[in-house]
Amino acid sequence: MDIIKYDVYRGPNLGVYISVNDSIGLVPMGFAQSKSDKLAKYLGIKIHHTAVANTRLIGALSVMNNRGILLPITAYQNEYEYMRSETDLEVGVLETRFNALGNVICANDKGAIVSPLLSSQDCQMVSDVLGVEVIQRKISGFNQTGIVLVANNTGAAIHPKADEEEMDTIAGVLGVKIEPSSINNGVPYVSSGILVNNHSLVVGSLTSGSEIMMLTRAFLN
Repeated sequence: MDIIKYDVYRGPNLGVYISVNDSIGLVPMGFAQSKSDKLAKYLGIKIHHTAVANTRLIGALSVMNNRGILLPITAYQNEYEYMRSETDLEVGVLETRFNALGNVICANDKGAIVSPLLSSQDCQMVSDVLGVEVIQRKISGFNQTGIVLVANNTGAAIHPKADEEEMDTIAGVLGVKIEPSSINNGVPYVSSGILVNNHSLVVGSLTSGSEIMMLTRAFLN
């Protein structure tokens, strides 16, 4: 697995705009073809151009693993239908007022860490669509668990102030190695600057050498 630096809209916050799994990547409508081609090559995926809630914020508003994708209640019907028709994924809509699903859920193919802000019905939907065990907990005092944790099926990066008990619990649910790290030269909201699947890891262009070292420990076998 390689670690590759990449920018989106001249900035390093690629996780806000893009969502990936092992076979596909969801990028905003109008995203440059040259950038799409590079991302497809880096991650070994097929690119789909779409929107969520008529915005470019696909990574922030949705959650995806290799089984399913969760969309917020604000997603448009045509967006939902596109996901169902153009991907092989189970597609579900989470009826919660916390529409930035990518900020409150972190999932791989083994488990999901979900914000305490979500209801038990929300958690059941996450489990049903993504096909995983779900636990609810804060991370480093944050209810926005999806923004301070990012994982594939073997590794995870977590907020640099996460404690050992948090890391042990999360590592057990997700079945991964886990390392505390920041991204983009000190940003603790790791999912904002990382795209990872089980093929490769793409990070924001401001990611420092020491952060690359921590991510290597987390994700590279």
